[in-house]
Amino acid sequence: QVQLVESGGGLVQTGDSLRLSCAASGVSFGTYAMGWFRQAPGKEREFVAAIDPWTGEYYTSSVEGRFTISRDNGKNTVYLQMNSLGPEDTAVYYCAAALHYKNYTLPGNIDYWGQGTQVTVSS
Repeated sequence: QVQLVESGGGLVQTGDSLRLSCAASGVSFGTYAMGWFRQAPGKEREFVAAIDPWTGEYYTSSVEGRFTISRDNGKNTVYLQMNSLGPEDTAVYYCAAALHYKNYTLPGNIDYWGQGTQVTVSS
């Protein structure tokens, strides 16, 4: 049984930082691209960042330079360091896993999802 368990969300102020964590179990972690999506109220779920075990890191343009994704294969954990947060970053953040050969920037190609963690940035 595959589980992705996120942690680290919360309420912060504009300009603050947060680090999200996602612990994976029941999956061959090293063969999956791991990523983060987010969904704001009334909006579609959107790609934020991904880290492929072979090809590296990818970011949506709105977070590039502010967010950093990393993974610890020994701990089966992926992280999202979020700096310079703004109200536009407010959303539920979902951890995602997809086999590395897929286009994992598309929600429809994700194999497994976490339950989500709320990030709220006040102005």
